[in-house]
Amino acid sequence: MRLSMNEATALEKSSLERDLELCEKYGYDMIEPRTMDCMVDYLKEHSIEDLAHYFETHHVKPLAFNTLCFFNNRTPEDYQKVLDELRQMCEWGKAIGCKTVITVPTVDLQKVTRQEIHESAVKCLKEMGAIAAEYDMRISVEFIGGPTASINTFADAWSVIQDVDMDNVGITLDCFHFHGMGSRLEDLAKADGRKIFIVHLNDTEDFPIGALVDADRVWPGDGCIQLDKIFQTLKKIGWKEDVVSLELFRPEYYEMDPEDVYRIGKEKSEAVIKRNF
Repeated sequence: MRLSMNEATALEKSSLERDLELCEKYGYDMIEPRTMDCMVDYLKEHSIEDLAHYFETHHVKPLAFNTLCFFNNRTPEDYQKVLDELRQMCEWGKAIGCKTVITVPTVDLQKVTRQEIHESAVKCLKEMGAIAAEYDMRISVEFIGGPTASINTFADAWSVIQDVDMDNVGITLDCFHFHGMGSRLEDLAKADGRKIFIVHLNDTEDFPIGALVDADRVWPGDGCIQLDKIFQTLKKIGWKEDVVSLELFRPEYYEMDPEDVYRIGKEKSEAVIKRNF
């Protein structure tokens, strides 16, 4: 099982250049470049060809672009911006060998029915999947485990993916989000593991379902999420991706030296991985 680092984990005191160095130093196999800030900052001083060369000449490789935000139930103008951003990510992906774009559903919708959300998500993802296919890339939908997210459980996300029915459109299963709104292992057990494209590894403090926020994330194994049961279920349904990605948003960890974040993150993640794989 390979290990990836999501750049959110050491965001405030690091950069894409530094994250790449630390991935190499601490033996991470892959990285999720953040497109909304870290990639933008990197490209102010470097070219996309520079980044491609780095990946060609080092062990670490790109796992997925994170994140294409709020794709469903948008105005035509805002949705067009989503598609434009997707094409930009696909161009970057073609250049650096990154095959997946993670997208998240819209939050804070006002009085929109579940059916309207589902229909919009299916329609948008079919179009987004077709664009990604032009570049031999995948779209991975990350449901968000909070009450204001339009798609906030695994079951709802899986229903959308089933109706999209495209080989290159699947799910990002973030363990925090899976726990956050009480997604059920029984629902995961009914899914096709081949459609789980990305898995985010993390844990959380034991607050009530529906009350959790990203800042509540903690090192894997230090919280209350049933990580072993999630991974054992993934194995049973045929999940074959062979990589997990550490993603945390902990304010205390942002105050740490990024070296310590990478070192501790590797130790904590490997302890969970070794129990299950």
